[in-house]
Amino acid sequence: MPLYEHIYLARQDLSTQQVEELTAKLSAVIAEAGGKIAKTEYWGLKSLSYRIAKNRKAHLTLLNVEAPAAALNEIERQERLNEDVLRYLTIRVEAHEEGPSAMMRKSDRDDRGDRGDRGDRGDRGDRGDRPRRPRRDDDAEVAAVEE
Repeated sequence: MPLYEHIYLARQDLSTQQVEELTAKLSAVIAEAGGKIAKTEYWGLKSLSYRIAKNRKAHLTLLNVEAPAAALNEIERQERLNEDVLRYLTIRVEAHEEGPSAMMRKSDRDDRGDRGDRGDRGDRGDRGDRPRRPRRDDDAEVAAVEE
């Protein structure tokens, strides 16, 4: 049976319990069609990059699905009809990822580097790709030292 990753975004004004009920309803549709849910992850209420239907945030949920294509078509049809679902995406995969997804692994999010160590705002630190351009104050200091 084919494997899929299905992600949907639910409106921000829903409670977590309502999102879980929606997930249970979608899981029941898959079970009726002869498929099964390998893993369900609730990623939480996240800020969106741009507004979708006047929503700045959305509840994100991932479903790892093992089901025939007809089951996924039925889920997508129901999500199109449901006004609580803002967007959805289904991707066919060769194998499901073992363990937590990248959104749930805290260690992946902490490897962003030294963002806070650059000094005050706007300071980009040392630019290794090109020499620093002298400022007018630097010219005055050099002239004062040379005299």
